Amino acid sequence: MAKIDLPIGARGLHQSGLRSPGKIVRTFQAYLPEESLRTYSCIHCRAHLASHDELISKSFQGSQGRAYLFNSVVNVGTGDSEDRVLITGLHSVADIYCKSCRTPLGWKYEHAFESSQKYKEGKYIIEVAHMIKDNGWS
Repeated sequence: MAKIDLPIGARGLHQSGLRSPGKIVRTFQAYLPEESLRTYSCIHCRAHLASHDELISKSFQGSQGRAYLFNSVVNVGTGDSEDRVLITGLHSVADIYCKSCRTPLGWKYEHAFESSQKYKEGKYIIEVAHMIKDNGWS
């Protein structure tokens, strides 16, 4: 597993970091392959979240503004599933968070009750306010 070195006092460090002289080494659960030139990362700790290749749509609304729909994500934990009435109807969703810094990111669609919304099942919403573009963006 690859490691990233961050200086002591860097934002978002927590107890899972390993101390070494003058720095804390943080190990993320997963790094996206180098072929994924354009990636999205957590704005707070820079853990990889998704490859641009996994982006389905930029036309979603989260609780804090614009959000993107992704086919798959990494370094994300999932909470308990619950039924919510969203703009597009009733869905079973589970909140998702960054596994590294525990920041809430959005939600995962577990089940869509309306047939026109079934394409969302198993997909992830990440709010734009919680992610940053990394690597190869011009």
